[in-house]
Amino acid sequence: MNHVPQINRVRRLDGEGSVQVALDPALKIGTAKVFAVYGKGGIGKSTTSSNLSVAFSKLGKRVLQIGCDPKHDSTFTLTKSLMPTVIDVLESVNFHTEELRVEDFVYEGYNGVMCVEAGGPPAGTGCGGYVVGQTVKLLKEHHLLDETDVVIFDVLGDVVCGGFAAPLQHADRALIVTANDFDSIFAMNRIVAAIQAKSKNYDVRIGGVIANRSAGTDQIDKFNERVGLTTMARFPDLDVIRRSRLKKATLFEMEASPEIEAVQQEYLRLAAKLWAGTDPVSVNSLKDREIFDLLGFD
Repeated sequence: MNHVPQINRVRRLDGEGSVQVALDPALKIGTAKVFAVYGKGGIGKSTTSSNLSVAFSKLGKRVLQIGCDPKHDSTFTLTKSLMPTVIDVLESVNFHTEELRVEDFVYEGYNGVMCVEAGGPPAGTGCGGYVVGQTVKLLKEHHLLDETDVVIFDVLGDVVCGGFAAPLQHADRALIVTANDFDSIFAMNRIVAAIQAKSKNYDVRIGGVIANRSAGTDQIDKFNERVGLTTMARFPDLDVIRRSRLKKATLFEMEASPEIEAVQQEYLRLAAKLWAGTDPVSVNSLKDREIFDLLGFD
C-alpha cells in the first residue's frame, strides 16, 4: 500500500521565502481613502485613474494620484508633461531624502489633483515594490498625506512584480479595469487571485470592476457572475477618449458634447459611489482551465 507523505505547511510572513521586497508594515498612509487601480497592460488604467482623480476633485476632495509604472505617464493628462520620477530625484541627491523639497517630486495637475510618478529601477536591477515603498515614505516624511482625502495608485500591469503587489499594502479597495474580451478577463482573473493572496495579510479588498472600451459586457458579466464580482462603471470605446490622451487632457477638459458629458457623469457617479463606501466583494478566482471552459474558444 502506498502512503502519501504528509506535508507540514508553515505559515510564512508576507514576502518571506520569495524574491518579493519586504515592505515596512508600520508604513501607513493615514486617514485618506486609498484605491489601487489594476488591469491588463494597455487596458486604459492611466486614463481611468486620471479621470477618476478629477471626478473626486470635482466632488471637492483633495486628491493625490501615484503612478506606479516605469513609463511614468500615469499623470500625463493631468500635468501636461512627463514628470521626473521619485527614483530620478532620489538618484540626483544620492538617495539623501533630507535634501529633497516637495516640489522636486510632487506636481499639481488639473483641478488641483496632486501628482507623483514613482517610476521604477533600471531594468533587471531592482524591485518596483521598493520604489512604491520609498514614494509613500517620502510623502509621509513631508506630511503630504495628512490633508489628503483620496489616494489613487495607478499600478503597472505585471501581475508577478513586487511593484504590482506593493500598493495592496496601503489600499482599502482594489479596482480592476477590463475590456469585454478573453485576454483582458484572463488577466483580471489573475489579478483577483493576487489580491486574494494579499488580503490574507492586509486590509485590502476588491471593490469591483470597471468595464472599459466595451460596447457590451456579456463576457464580463458571465465571469463576474461566476466568481462573485460586480461591475461598478462602464466606459464605451469612444474615439474622443483616445483623442484626449493625444491632446494631453482629461475628459473633463474636452469640448462639450453629449458623449463626453455622459462619460463625465459616469466618472462622477463612480467617484461618489466609492467615496460613500462600498462593501468588500468576496470572490473566488478560477483555475486557468476553468476560465477557458467558461469563456474560451469553441
